[in-house]
Amino acid sequence: MPKLNYDEKIEIYSKRKAGVPLSTLHSQYKITVHNIQYLVWLIDKHGLDILRTTSNRKYPKQFKEDAVNRVLLNNESIQSVAIDIGLFSDGLLHQWIKNYKEMGYNIVERKRGRSPTIMKKPKTINKEETEKEKIKRLEEENLYLKAELEYSKKLRAVVQARKNQQQKKK
Repeated sequence: MPKLNYDEKIEIYSKRKAGVPLSTLHSQYKITVHNIQYLVWLIDKHGLDILRTTSNRKYPKQFKEDAVNRVLLNNESIQSVAIDIGLFSDGLLHQWIKNYKEMGYNIVERKRGRSPTIMKKPKTINKEETEKEKIKRLEEENLYLKAELEYSKKLRAVVQARKNQQQKKK
């Protein structure tokens, strides 16, 4: 669904209230009939002020849990709960329910943004490594490097063979 700006949403709402069929609005704005109906129901319930947002909303953990419980425990429909609490899409509530079930019926807050790299501890080498462990680790590393070298030699040979074939064809 393409993102609609504030004016387009109001235009869709006013056209629908004026009696323009859903199929016409669907073809004109390239959004699904369900999304048009949802937008109309949302504005009917909360008014045009629900459309005035400047950025993404962050919902508290308790808010999400209450919404999920209304669907799972009270057997209310996802669509009616989403409209009642003022979500822009019922897909968001579907996602909350899916995550709730996957996380063992717990609401887990997703951390936003990038994790700070300064706080990460650098990898430390175990200085108390025994002599046998050190030898074993070095042997494994040596074996890996030998395999990597063999692979690069074979790759180089294949590339050279292809170049020779191309030169012979000319």
